[in-house]
Amino acid sequence: MPQDPKLLRRLLRARDRIDAASHEDWPVRRLAEVSAVSPAHFARAFRQAFGLPPHRYLLTRRIERAATLLRETDLPVSDIAFRTGWSSLGTFGRVFREITGTHPGQLRLDARAAVQAPALVPACVLGAAHRPDLDSAVSEKRRRRAAGTTSTVESADVM
Repeated sequence: MPQDPKLLRRLLRARDRIDAASHEDWPVRRLAEVSAVSPAHFARAFRQAFGLPPHRYLLTRRIERAATLLRETDLPVSDIAFRTGWSSLGTFGRVFREITGTHPGQLRLDARAAVQAPALVPACVLGAAHRPDLDSAVSEKRRRRAAGTTSTVESADVM
């Protein structure tokens, strides 16, 4: 059943508040006040509109922010947990693992390894890069040999 557009706008307002300050506590009662509906109605309507209960949406946003900080900073995992709104490091680790499938420290290690690992280059490109004297054609090389000139610098000066 489609929702009322006015209600959807109010739900979006609450979701935007979560997005802007996911590190804050956002109980359903507070979000319902932002949306100007009852807490029970807010929880049902939010889940119907966005596919997740409000609390799970908040946890997901916190984990997304924590994952970004893990990849882009050298802050300790505990600092990241507290900066993203978690009051318990154990709960942060458990929920992080449930949502991402990996531990926070492992995500950081994987991100650093991906940056340090060389990109896979196709064999044809590697082969071309390792060919000697690719700056002139075979016929040019033969002409230079016949003329007794082997330096590519001399031929570049002539051109």
